[in-house]
Amino acid sequence: MTPSPSGYETDRVTRLQHLLARLAPILLVGAVLVLVAACAPATGGAGASGSPAATPVHSQAPLEPAVLGASPFDLLAWLFTPIFQTLFIALVVLDKLLGNMLLAILALTVIIRLITMPITRKQLVASRQTQLLQPEIKEIQRKYKGDRVKQQAATQEFYRQRGINPAGGCLPMVATTGLLIPMYSVFSQGLTNYDITRMLRVGPVDFGQLLGITCPSAVNGPQFNPVHGYVTNACLSSTSTIFGIDWGIPEPFTTGLFVFGFGLSVLAIISSLVQLVSSRQLLPPHDPRTSDDPSVKTQRQMAYFLPFISILYGGVVPAGLMLYWIASSAIAIAQQFLVVGFGGIFPLFGWYPRRAREYRPRYHVTVPEPKPNAGNASSAAERAKAADRDLSALSTIRPNPNNRSRSGRRGRRR
Repeated sequence: MTPSPSGYETDRVTRLQHLLARLAPILLVGAVLVLVAACAPATGGAGASGSPAATPVHSQAPLEPAVLGASPFDLLAWLFTPIFQTLFIALVVLDKLLGNMLLAILALTVIIRLITMPITRKQLVASRQTQLLQPEIKEIQRKYKGDRVKQQAATQEFYRQRGINPAGGCLPMVATTGLLIPMYSVFSQGLTNYDITRMLRVGPVDFGQLLGITCPSAVNGPQFNPVHGYVTNACLSSTSTIFGIDWGIPEPFTTGLFVFGFGLSVLAIISSLVQLVSSRQLLPPHDPRTSDDPSVKTQRQMAYFLPFISILYGGVVPAGLMLYWIASSAIAIAQQFLVVGFGGIFPLFGWYPRRAREYRPRYHVTVPEPKPNAGNASSAAERAKAADRDLSALSTIRPNPNNRSRSGRRGRRR
């Protein structure tokens, strides 16, 4: 059995929560590359454009559900298809209703955040409760300093009484952030394919026919840009390009922003700033007593540094994914504000407004009290064991022969 984390390990779990919150997008984008390789149809020869300099980035085959095969990649693609298909059809329906891919992406983001709100709220409450219990954890560390066994046992008992799992805030976050994988494929595969009609069919229902979606380019085949190799006659190209940005490909390929050969994405910069606010908000409020704590320093350093990693991969992921991440982070800030308020946003360059110091969140999280029935349940169990012992002892006592009733004696005389 894996032992419960000690005080030191609890601090490490808390730091890992914030680290995972920022590293998860990068790790998931790496996993996306594996999934895309598994889910993308097989590539063919030169495109219909006949451009010899073009190296097609995506497949020339129509987009269609994966077929279960013997290889692990086929199995992974087959399992991944229902999630991809659900999100893709939802995006296409919203695009058809709103007539604008940008609005469709924002609407889909809101829907996803509303569906996952119970999970994210549980994550926020668990993280905040863990922060509130840190002073008592520090006291346990001080009390049993030098004795890791007692420290571990005391920490385990402390969390058990409070009903808190220190790692409980990580698992919901992984579940919600994991949507980046299918969303990446929705934008990079769905918005750049020249024939999506097969992916819009679910059993007997053909959403393409219901929505009146046809792909004229399916007759002539795909055509590729001779410079960056992306499809130029995508089926949804009429609505996927808004404000001069094609939301299915990286932003620099449509805006032309390159610095020393590195694609610069304005959306990635905005995403980094929004994530910076979100990560600082999740930090515990400023406390001068813990300013020298190494764990607190590490958390704040990560909150400053990790959000700006988005700038690095903003030039290689679809612009639609960056827009989705910006909108999702903005909604997360609003949700976090209801639970943790301003959190650790202030002080900012020495500025700490009074409203931020005195603000009380709408759904204020308090220090969890010990379970009221924990001790009673233990006492009841002990009383039940004592009663069982008494009954067992009485069953083994033989009756006293001198304590006989009169009727018994009469019966023997007869």
